[in-house]
Amino acid sequence: MELTFPLILDGATGTQLQKRGFTGSECAEKWTLDHPEVIVDIQRSYTGSGSRVLYSPTFGANRTKLEAHGIFNRVPEYNLRLVSLSKEASGGKALVAGDISPTGLFLYPLGETDFEELVDIYTEQAAALEDAGVDLFVIETMMTVAEARAAVLAVKSVSEKPVFVTFTCDERGRTLTGSDVAAVLQIMQGMGIDAFGLNCSTGPKEMTVQLKRLHEIARVPLIAKPNAGTPVIRDGETVYDCPPDAFTAYLEDMAAAGVKIFGGCCGTTAEHVKALYEKTASLHLKDPDPQNADLLPCATEKELFFLPADVTGGPVIPAGADLEAALEDALEEDSEMITVELSDAGQLDDFASVQHMITRPLCIMCADPAVLEQAIRLYQGRALYEGPLTEEQLQPLADKYGLIF
Repeated sequence: MELTFPLILDGATGTQLQKRGFTGSECAEKWTLDHPEVIVDIQRSYTGSGSRVLYSPTFGANRTKLEAHGIFNRVPEYNLRLVSLSKEASGGKALVAGDISPTGLFLYPLGETDFEELVDIYTEQAAALEDAGVDLFVIETMMTVAEARAAVLAVKSVSEKPVFVTFTCDERGRTLTGSDVAAVLQIMQGMGIDAFGLNCSTGPKEMTVQLKRLHEIARVPLIAKPNAGTPVIRDGETVYDCPPDAFTAYLEDMAAAGVKIFGGCCGTTAEHVKALYEKTASLHLKDPDPQNADLLPCATEKELFFLPADVTGGPVIPAGADLEAALEDALEEDSEMITVELSDAGQLDDFASVQHMITRPLCIMCADPAVLEQAIRLYQGRALYEGPLTEEQLQPLADKYGLIF
């Protein structure tokens, strides 16, 4: 499917549901299915205002979130029914994006979830959305690299449709777990996503600052889906302080930063979408023009690094070493990167348990392609490779995980 730009997304779902009776005390997906006319009305208003992509109301329709509300073994059913409501609302005038959100689960040391469990959770929902006939996928409001990577791998295992990813961050460009969104972008575009951006978190002014940073490294179109400003309490009610005119005041700056996909998050309405639709028509959109093209764009889970193409050296942690102790020693040395040698699958559990400690660019030495793939699957960054494997063996890993070789 070819996407045309500027592409106008929809506006808020949650805050619009709340205006129509949803209290937040129950499962939003169940409430929506119990009141189908509400979401259809909301989304029809967005389509009528210029939205060309509607997010299916499947934000929390993964098994972790549903089971937290006592809803078991109904992921396929819920996703199918919720997507059908968006299709009804679209009236053939808008694409329907399968909306995927955080599970709230964390890898060690913040939690006890296994990475493959995340992949399995997301694969179940992604498969249900694919069966429901969505036109593309949106992995949104992400806060951890692990969940985003798991969701991308899941979607790509069941579909060849476009994949958008948006993260939420603070005004410094940091996620809840401390990842710089510039590092996240580098990891995500290495995995072959079709667009990357930011949603929620802040209003358009603050978001534009971060989008300008992302433009310097982006190789894909950027997405801006900010809140309608900052929520404030007036007469006991939560309201947002950014009306449509103010909401669209930064569109030229966003377009100059490589944004081609525009929408609204919390607090936005059909009026905000209409303003986007009307004012983006005359924007001069800018193609990606990444800087530092001659450098190697690697990343840990938290930070982005650009290394010279001829980088060498750094401590090598040999196969069979005590990884935790060896990493602690290696990080004390003044070097550009750290190299870990892996020789067999028996070392992967240890590698998974310490990968969060890596704060410098990682190079993996490995002669076994299966072990290498498992290692870069478990590593929540973008790694380099050194070893005897051929380009034919390595290119699929570069395409799927962003491996640099």
